[in-house]
Amino acid sequence: MSTLSVVVPASLDGVRVDRAVALLADVSRSSVDLLVTDGRVTVDGRVLNSRSTRLRQGQTLDVDRPEEVEPTGPEGDPSVEFEVVFVDDDVIVVDKPAGLVVHPGAGHRTGTLVHGLVSRFPELSALPGQVGSETDRPGIVHRLDRGTSGLMVVARTPDAYHSLVAQLSSREVSRTYRALVLGTVEGESGLVDAPIGRSVSSPTRMAISRKGKEARTRYRVEQRFTEPAPATLLRASLETGRTHQIRVHLAAIGHPVVGDDPYSQGRSLPGSTVTRPFLHAYALAFDHPSTGERVSWTSEMPEDLTRQLAALSE
Repeated sequence: MSTLSVVVPASLDGVRVDRAVALLADVSRSSVDLLVTDGRVTVDGRVLNSRSTRLRQGQTLDVDRPEEVEPTGPEGDPSVEFEVVFVDDDVIVVDKPAGLVVHPGAGHRTGTLVHGLVSRFPELSALPGQVGSETDRPGIVHRLDRGTSGLMVVARTPDAYHSLVAQLSSREVSRTYRALVLGTVEGESGLVDAPIGRSVSSPTRMAISRKGKEARTRYRVEQRFTEPAPATLLRASLETGRTHQIRVHLAAIGHPVVGDDPYSQGRSLPGSTVTRPFLHAYALAFDHPSTGERVSWTSEMPEDLTRQLAALSE
């Protein structure tokens, strides 16, 4: 516990106590509310019970502040394997392998991509992270599902972080995937525009929901197959970035991703060799946070997916 004791100067005469404490103790108004509620703010020895009390010059203001504990992020883990395809002072572009969880969460407190990133780039520990448990997600501005492979960008500075978050919000970041789906997709291209929310029947899954968030996925047919069963290779582009978006949208139009057990409703590709959703983030583009130049990368499909394609025939 530390105590801030100040004789109210003329400049704070008549100022509300919440504003004065926020200025003097460098804390938020909401933090001041908690301090007042807990009886930790006194004026001339009297405990204040209202944050709107106005101070007078010459009064003694005392604030008891709990000792602050610096947040600690994940420790680096050099055993986490992933490929860095580009790095500079602002961003890191990685090619995430399937099976690697992006950041710590329930059931995955260690061995995530974030742990590997912090090992290679220790300065990331001081950065903000995706909304949620921020200290667990330093530099993370978007995610890939555990079973999805491919390209991700990670911010290396606060300015880069805020730039990339803004670009994602304004849909200036281009993210394109290759997905092998069950069945013969009609037409050569299409748009799925349907809101996505948490599934009522299964909290770990997402679903089309009128109460969900806006979600838009564009797709284009790249190749069609007939043997051993009808299947279609698509290029799918995200206009929004909802959890499981491509998987949910393609399943909703009757063409679930091959190997995606949670959303395939029991359907499968005969003789399939993939043990995870056939989904690969193969193209990524955005405006560089420092130069403003449009930069882009592509990633070849990993061996498990190319092997599955080789087993199909048109």
